[in-house]
Amino acid sequence: MKLKSTVATRNTRQKDAIRAAFVETGRPLSPEEVLSYAHRTAADVSIATVYRNLKMLVEEGWLIAVQLPGEPPRYELSGKEHHHHFLCDDCRKVYELEGCVPAIELKLPRGFRAFSHDLLLHGICPACIPKHA
Repeated sequence: MKLKSTVATRNTRQKDAIRAAFVETGRPLSPEEVLSYAHRTAADVSIATVYRNLKMLVEEGWLIAVQLPGEPPRYELSGKEHHHHFLCDDCRKVYELEGCVPAIELKLPRGFRAFSHDLLLHGICPACIPKHA
């Protein structure tokens, strides 16, 4: 009985560490990035625990998967306004961009109707710029 209580506490602490990674960074994270952040407060978190919790947090609606062309999925907090992403071509971190390109439908060929869109900008983040100076 005592063992069961200990396991539940450990899982809660690990899940809290995983959730904190998203709250602290405020950007989409890969499972490996989640693991790195979670280790700051819960050193015993494994990559299997991260994947299991990511799946559960997506099912709960707390996270959504961010699919970028040619990239493994990242995850971000759900419920945000429509936005796009920036991918640093050096460190491969993904950042959120506020808002949207105005009047994108004006760019469509005559007779076309768009129902959704994705926009991904590529470049170098501020942390990586000194490496390229």
